[in-house]
Amino acid sequence: MRMPRRALLAPTVALAVLAGAGPALADDPTPSPTETIATAPPDQPEETDLTEGASETEASAPSDAVNHTGNSPDARGCEQGWYYHATKKAKDYHKGVGAEQANWNGTSRTAKSTFTSEVTGTVGIAFTGELQVKGSAAVVEIQGKFGVSVSASLTAKMGNSFTVDTPPHKTTYARYGVYRLKSYGYSQYTYVNCGKGSKHDVTIYTPHRIGWAIWEK
Repeated sequence: MRMPRRALLAPTVALAVLAGAGPALADDPTPSPTETIATAPPDQPEETDLTEGASETEASAPSDAVNHTGNSPDARGCEQGWYYHATKKAKDYHKGVGAEQANWNGTSRTAKSTFTSEVTGTVGIAFTGELQVKGSAAVVEIQGKFGVSVSASLTAKMGNSFTVDTPPHKTTYARYGVYRLKSYGYSQYTYVNCGKGSKHDVTIYTPHRIGWAIWEK
């Protein structure tokens, strides 16, 4: 029996990832289809001022950089420029690509719901605060600090399918996209004499893996 499918307005994130593209990461295993599926729409990021996309150009030097060019306490000196320092890791948040999908099972038996991604889309870094470094530099720092695999961008492609059981008289919701790891850190300028500038706090979401977000109610 073929069940109808309809597109809905989407929340931007989901609670359960049931991956259909790319390998699961060792530090963040993917649930199997037999595990419990979330029963409510997932939380959205707390930040309301997220900037989508990170520059690949480092910010200019602070205006007081000329005041830090004296003799270095270390004869070797330091490489002057902006640096990013990761401090704390949070959880993954899902950024959907394409429309949310849903399948209602109006029968008295469990039915199969099959969802297929209908568009291709690339998801990049998002952040709030002052990310003064290149996006790729922040990615390297986050990977080294937390031992996770993240990227400056990941592409969720059209045509990926996933099948899950829908219980009687329930609706299964699905959205394909990219999970982004939320973490905290700060940007700081290092001067040629090894002095440090002020810290600029950053909350950053870095693409972590591609997958389906599934929930039912």
